[in-house]
Amino acid sequence: AIALNSSMVNASRLVGPAVAGVIIAAYGEGYCFLLDGISFLAVIVSLLLMRITVPQKRSLPRHVLEELHEGWRYVVESVAIRSILVQLALASLLGFPYTVLMPIFASDILHGGPHALGFLMAANGVGALVGAVALALRKSVLGLGRYIAVCSALFGGSLVAFAFSRLLWLSLVLMPLAGFGFMQQMAASNTVLQTIVDDEKRGRVMAFYGMAFLGVAPFGSLLAGALAAHIGAPNTVVCSGALVLAGSFWFARQLPAIRTVVRPIYVKLGILPELAPGVAQASPLEIPPED
Repeated sequence: AIALNSSMVNASRLVGPAVAGVIIAAYGEGYCFLLDGISFLAVIVSLLLMRITVPQKRSLPRHVLEELHEGWRYVVESVAIRSILVQLALASLLGFPYTVLMPIFASDILHGGPHALGFLMAANGVGALVGAVALALRKSVLGLGRYIAVCSALFGGSLVAFAFSRLLWLSLVLMPLAGFGFMQQMAASNTVLQTIVDDEKRGRVMAFYGMAFLGVAPFGSLLAGALAAHIGAPNTVVCSGALVLAGSFWFARQLPAIRTVVRPIYVKLGILPELAPGVAQASPLEIPPED
C-alpha cells in the first residue's frame, strides 16, 4: 500500500506538469490554478466517503509533551527505528535538495535552458515511479533492510556522477537512477517502520518519520543554496552525494544489530512462519539472516 501510494504520487508528478503546460499554453495561468483548486473536490469527496471504525481509547489521555517524550524514547532506544530515521534524515537533508539546484545545472552546466530542466525533472520522476512500482511488486518486507542501504548508496553515487556530468544525455541517464534510489529508500523505510512499530506508538513514530523525510528538507535546501553560492552547484552536489554515500555504508554496518531486533518481530507477525516453532527457546542471533 505504501509503495502504491508512492507510485501514484510520482505518476501525478509526471502527468500534472504536462497537463498544466497544455492548459497554460491554451488558456493561461489563471485557468490552470482554477482547475487545480477544483481538483481538490475529488480529495474532499473521497475523504467524506471513508467509513472508519474508531477504536475506543484504552487509556486516559496524557499531556502532549509526555506523549512526545515517550515516543522519542521509544525511537532512540530502538536501534532499528533510530538507524532508519537517521539515514532517511541524512538523505533528505543533504541529498534531496539537489532539486533546488537543478535550474543551475540545466542552464549553466548543461546549457540546455527550460526544456533541459523539464527533461531532467521528468527523468527523475520516471526513476522514482519505477522504484515505487518495483517496491509494490514485492511480496514481503524481508530484505528491505539491505535494500535501504543499497538504494541509499545508489542515490548518493548517482548524485556524485551527475555533478561531474557535462553532457545532457548522460545526465538524463543518471537522473532516473537518483530518483529510483531515493524513492526506494524512502518507501522501504516507511514500510519497515510501519511493520515493526507497536500499534500504540505508530502515530508518534510516523510523526518522527515525517520530520526526517519532509521536516529537514527545507533546511537542506537553504544549506545547498548557501553552499552553492560559495563553491558552485556541482561541488555542492558532489559533497551532498558523497555524504549520502557515506551514510549508506554506516547504515550497512548497523544491519546486524537491526536484524537482531527485527527478526523476533517478523516471527511474531508470521512474516517468518517457518521459524515460529521453538522460537521462544531460540536466541535472535541463532535465526539465519533473512534480510
